[in-house]
Order: sequence, then C-alpha cells, then structure tokens
Amino acid sequence: MANAPLHYQTITEVAEQIRSRRVSPTELTELMLERIAALDGQLRSYATVMADQAMAAAQSAEAEIAAGRYRSPLHGVPVAVKDLCFTAGVPTMGGAQVLRDFVPDFDGTVVRRLSEAGAIILGKLNLTEGAMAGYNPAFDIPLNPWAPDRWAGASSSGSGVATAAGLCYGSLGSDTGGSIRFPAAACGTVGIKPTWGRVSRHGVLALAESLDHVGPMTRSAADAGIMLQALAGQDPSDPTSLHAPVPDMLAGVGSGVEGVRIGVDERYIGEDVDAEVAEATMAGARLLEGMGARLVTVHMPDILPFSRDWGVLCSAEAAAAHRDTYPSRADEYGPWFRGWLEKGRGYTALEYAVANQGRLACNGILAEVFSDIDLLVCPSMTTPPGRVTPEELYGPMTEDEWTWGRFTIPYDFNGAPTISLPAGLNSEGLPLSIQFVGKHLTEPLLVRIGDAYEKATRYDLRPPA
Repeated sequence: MANAPLHYQTITEVAEQIRSRRVSPTELTELMLERIAALDGQLRSYATVMADQAMAAAQSAEAEIAAGRYRSPLHGVPVAVKDLCFTAGVPTMGGAQVLRDFVPDFDGTVVRRLSEAGAIILGKLNLTEGAMAGYNPAFDIPLNPWAPDRWAGASSSGSGVATAAGLCYGSLGSDTGGSIRFPAAACGTVGIKPTWGRVSRHGVLALAESLDHVGPMTRSAADAGIMLQALAGQDPSDPTSLHAPVPDMLAGVGSGVEGVRIGVDERYIGEDVDAEVAEATMAGARLLEGMGARLVTVHMPDILPFSRDWGVLCSAEAAAAHRDTYPSRADEYGPWFRGWLEKGRGYTALEYAVANQGRLACNGILAEVFSDIDLLVCPSMTTPPGRVTPEELYGPMTEDEWTWGRFTIPYDFNGAPTISLPAGLNSEGLPLSIQFVGKHLTEPLLVRIGDAYEKATRYDLRPPA
C-alpha cells in the first residue's frame, strides 16, 4: 500500500518510515487524532479517545527514537484497544452501563505489552455489551464503513471499523464465538485469533473465561504478526497463559507456501453458505495450490449441533463473570445482554457438564480432521455483512440455531489459532473473507500463508470508499 494515503498504510510501511525518521510518531498521532475527530462522529468506533495521553506517548517515542533507542516495529505507531482492556486511569466500560464509572488503576497485560513495544494507544473502542451480541442502549453502535446499514461484526465491531477506516493502524479485539473474525470479515480487515492462552487475559473483562481469546486486527497479515509478537507470551498474572516459547511471528514471511498441506471440504465450505462467499474461499484455496501448496481433501463431520453447547457454556460463564452486578443491578443492563445473563443463570450444573462434554467431543472430532493437514481453509462467516437496524442490535435477545457460528465456534472450543483475510468484494461491493485454521501454536504459519495470499491477490489494497 505504498501509494496509499498515509492513514491507510500498513504498520510495516509506517514502521520503516518512523525508524528511518522520514515520519515522526507525533505526526502520525496528530494525523490519526484529526481523522478520528473528522470521521468518528459518523462511524462511532471509539468509546474514549485518549488524545492527551497519546500525544505525550508520541513525544516520548520520538525522543527515544532520536536517541537511538528504537524498541520494535510498533515504536511510535498509533493503535487502539477494545474497551474490555484495562487502561490505568481511563474508563474501561465493556459496553456496559453498569461499568460506566469503572476506572482501573493498572494496565491490562496486553495494553502494557503494547506500550512496552512503543505503540501509541489512541483510545478505547466501542463494543457490544459484555462482548456478546447486543449493544447497551446507552452506548453507540459502530457503523460499517463500507455501508452504514450493514453489520459491523458483533463485539469487536469498533476495532474492525476503526482499523478499516484508517482511524488507527491496528487494534485489539477479542473472540469468544467469532468476534475477531466477524468484524474482520464484515469490515474487510485481517484478524488473528491466537491459540487459547498464547495471549494473556489478565486485565481484560471476561465474557466466558474458558473461551475468550485476545488478538490483533490490522490491515495486513504481517502487521497482525507484528502486533502478536508484542502481545504473546506467558504471564504470571494469568495462570491460563501458555509457557510455550514465543517464536518469530514473521519468520516465514516471503518463503512461499510450497508443500503446505491445506485441508479442503467443498461441502463444508459451500453448504448453506452464500455462493459468493463459497466461491471466494475455493478460489483462494486454488490460488495457493497454484503457488505450490498441496490441497488435501478432508471430511468435516457435522459439528453444527455442538454450537448449542457453546450457548450453554458461554451464557453460564457470562453469568459468573457478572455475578457481582447481575441481578443486583439488572436495570442498568441492556435488554439483549440481560436476556443472555438470565439464560445463563437458568442452566444447572448438570446442563453445564453435559455441554462441556459436547465441547470435548467436538474437539476430538476436529483433532482427527487435522491429523494429516497443516491448515484448514473455510469462510470466516456464512454470508457477507447483512442489513441491521439499531432496534435489533439493542435487543431484546432472540433465539437462533447457531448457524452463524459454524466457522468460528468450533475453533473457540478447541482454542486453535485462525487468520481471517480480505477475499475481495462481492457483487454489492461488500467485503468477502477467507479463513485459515491452524494447529495449536502455529501462528507463524498463519502469518506466512496470509502474507503470501495477500501478495498474490492484493485484496489488502481496497479500503472502503
């Protein structure tokens, strides 16, 4: 994107300009703050803009770089974080009115690690209430920059909107049932859902602790790798974080895809899926085959029924996460999330145990599918972003059959890493997305395959008009 306006360039590109001092962190931060002021009144991606803190951090970064203390490719790069992530002295509301006055006195690990890498935190991004599916009526709904009447992708919607619209160079999202992948797909960006435990959740408001993942949302695969490099690693404050060493996330970039075994099940990709979504996914698989990857036919068993188990586990764990304020302050919750918490409180320990057994069975089935492949290819979601209205997004909650999560929920169940990538535009000019699912701790391979795919397609060159 070297010919793109500065606000739409990638982290990789602006990092080189910062390192060589052709552009300064203060220039970039001022540019982002000006764009936020000009555009976000319409797009509504930010819950809180941290202008003073961002400018102070940019000035500090500029002085460090001038003194020869360059920290990383994120040094001096303006990014933003989902408003689930604790930021010292700044409201962390989680899209919930009940948390409107909550101001942490420390940074969550992911925020601290971004700052330690030299990133400039521009602010906190809007999301659905509690990171589920509906918004609290006291908060704004982020608007998809491709079309304001189209879904922006559930809980990490603010992250998807801000990244797609050039209101930050990258952002943090979270994914419990699809909320890194959905906004990446709906807004035409890249999203990596890391292996569960690869990134600490300390200082991140929970939806469902056994399912929550935190990861980067960017405008290129390499950028996602750069952010993940800073975020990943064991954290003593999060006992569920993995002790596995953190590899070089960009080690394979530029080495091609020769010999990579990609699992393909055309029925899984195409059945009950929008035709253009399925076609884009298969076209991506064949493109990589032409570049030397090996397509391996696999058979995906019917795992959709296990998605109902996700509903039990997620709602029950959400009720546990909100037990200090729900039902004691139920009137401060919006109708959508209030219904979700009530649903979770209604399940018995027996029902939770049965659902967890379903999750384990699903994980076993998926392990068999992955036995002879390196990656699985599939859509990020079943359709392009659909039409929505504020009334349905604010609630009340509606029951569904979980078909929306057929390409996301199973990989929250088993904690496998995924990458979602732009796959062009459909006939209505809306983003299409392709997803690659890896084995645990194979994020460098996902970055490698994503980078090769982007360079072959150049779909990352298409920002929203």
